[in-house]
Amino acid sequence: MNTSIYSVITGTGSYIPSKRIRNEDFHKNVFFESNGERLNKPNEEVTSKFLEITTIAERRYITDDMTTSDLAFLAAEEAIKSAGIDKEELDYVIVANNFGDTKPDNRASDNVPAMASKVKHKLQIKNPETIAYDITFGCPGWLQAVIQADYYIKSGDAKRILVIGAEVLSRISDPHDRDCMLYADGAGAVILEAKESTTPIGILAHKTRSDTFTHAELLHMGKSYDPDFENKNDLFLKMNGRRLYQYALETVPLSIKACLDSSKIAIEDVKKVLIHQANGKMDDAILKRLYALYNIAEAPENVMPMTIASLGNSSVATLPTLYDLILKNNLNNHEINQGDILIFASVGAGMNINAVIYKMA
Repeated sequence: MNTSIYSVITGTGSYIPSKRIRNEDFHKNVFFESNGERLNKPNEEVTSKFLEITTIAERRYITDDMTTSDLAFLAAEEAIKSAGIDKEELDYVIVANNFGDTKPDNRASDNVPAMASKVKHKLQIKNPETIAYDITFGCPGWLQAVIQADYYIKSGDAKRILVIGAEVLSRISDPHDRDCMLYADGAGAVILEAKESTTPIGILAHKTRSDTFTHAELLHMGKSYDPDFENKNDLFLKMNGRRLYQYALETVPLSIKACLDSSKIAIEDVKKVLIHQANGKMDDAILKRLYALYNIAEAPENVMPMTIASLGNSSVATLPTLYDLILKNNLNNHEINQGDILIFASVGAGMNINAVIYKMA
């Protein structure tokens, strides 16, 4: 029988910061509207409505003694150990991130050297042929790096690749913007390896789209909503939440369907749908619309694992962290077994969307 090369995840790791920030911790914040007018609502009402809309009750923040590359290193170290490989045999180290190594007292992005170079150094990898580079692709960055890794493996250019998603959003979120309650910190990592098989395993299909013509600015960097903010030059992550929600509902289900159809896998055979943890209610709506495209009124129970209620939105880290937690039996009522079909999907700044169909080896 003929064999083919497939990209298979052989190890996973994640780092979830220990600092818990609950919704009531934002009751001390002073919130403003985007026009600079002070929000005319009590913060208790603001956080209550926020919980209803997003399902987020708490999130994790990094401690002041750490940076994003520290989180990435810790997740990577765990993934390498999980895979049982020699780190010197890695062909690539790819780190998805969007803001580099911000400091607690300096929000400016530190991208020199690249995050991947910093992680490779922290891992003490000596091999000069282990190529380290970053990818900036919004929240879908980790999944896009996985797609790139698949290309390297399928072409014969690589056998083992470390793919990391790490982000510290707490340091670039405006404390005077209600959207700051969405954001969190964390890191997740996987080892992708080339495996020969007579039957399809690992990555079966992938799909990416970028809608920049009309949607490039839905997520952008801007000044604080507080007109009297002490440093007028500081930039923070800003979002047009209403339009982003509408865009995601209109386009993400279609992209996932296109990817699933290209794999020739029936949606009834999908065991889990792992969606970027951006907004709990939005993800529920995306899932419902995805199944509706197949004339299925309700998605199967327990098909979509969620971490956003307790971990918030950590951008590129949400998907690999979610996957790692499930594999290591750290997410209640969810498990993944050999032969299971998974969908990975993400949406974020760009605007970018991607999806991967994966079969557990």
